[in-house]
Amino acid sequence: MDLTGKIAILTGVSKGIGRATAEALLAHGAIVAGWGRTAPTGLRHERFHFFACDVRDEVAVQEAYVNTRRELGEEIHVLVNNAGLGISGEVDGFSSDDWKLMFDTNVHGLFYCTKAVLAQMKKQQLGHIINICSIAGTTGIEKMSGYCATKFAVRGFSQSLYKEVRADGIKVTCLYPGSTETNFFDEIPGTAANASMMQPQDIAATIIYALQTPFNFHLVDIEMRPLQPKK
Repeated sequence: MDLTGKIAILTGVSKGIGRATAEALLAHGAIVAGWGRTAPTGLRHERFHFFACDVRDEVAVQEAYVNTRRELGEEIHVLVNNAGLGISGEVDGFSSDDWKLMFDTNVHGLFYCTKAVLAQMKKQQLGHIINICSIAGTTGIEKMSGYCATKFAVRGFSQSLYKEVRADGIKVTCLYPGSTETNFFDEIPGTAANASMMQPQDIAATIIYALQTPFNFHLVDIEMRPLQPKK
C-alpha cells in the first residue's frame, strides 16, 4: 500500500512504539489519527491529529472513530492496535484489578478498535490491521502470567481475524517483538531497559514494511528479537 494520503488510526500514540510508529507513518505521507489518553509531547505535524480516547471504554472508542472520520474523511486504511500494558506478579498474590486492567486494555480495547473500523474497510475492500503482540504471546514467562494470557488472546484473535476478512481485501498482521527499549520495563521488577534491546524505531520500520507489501499478499505473523541481548 502506498501510504501517501492514507488515513491511519494508531492507538497508544504518546510514547515508545506508538510514538515511533506515528513518526514513521508521517514520514511516509500518511495522515495519522493518534488515539490515546495522553497526547505525544512535541509531536506537531500538519498530518497528525490527536483524539483523546481510552480504548478500555467502547463508547470512547466509538466517539473517537466518529470524530476521526468527520475530521479526516470517511475512509480508514490502517489501524495499528498498539495500546497495551504489562504488570508482573505471582498468580497467588496477583491483584484481580490489575488482571482486569490488562485484559481491558490489551484485549478488549483491541477488539473495540478493530470492530469499529471493519465495516468501512469491508466497504472499501481495502485495509490493513496491525496488532502489536509480544513474544509473551508465544511462550509463558514466569511472574508474567496475566500479561502472557492477554497476548496469547491477541495472537488467537489475530490469526482468526485474518482468515475472516482476507476475502474482503483486508490484511491482518500480528507482530511479536522481543525486548524493546521502552518504558514498558519501568514497572517490571528486576528488568531494566537497555541499549542492547531493539529500539521502538525498529518495530515502526517493520510496521511500515508490512503496510507497503503488494496487494496480493500479506505478512500474517512477524517475530522480532534483538540480535545480541545483554546477558
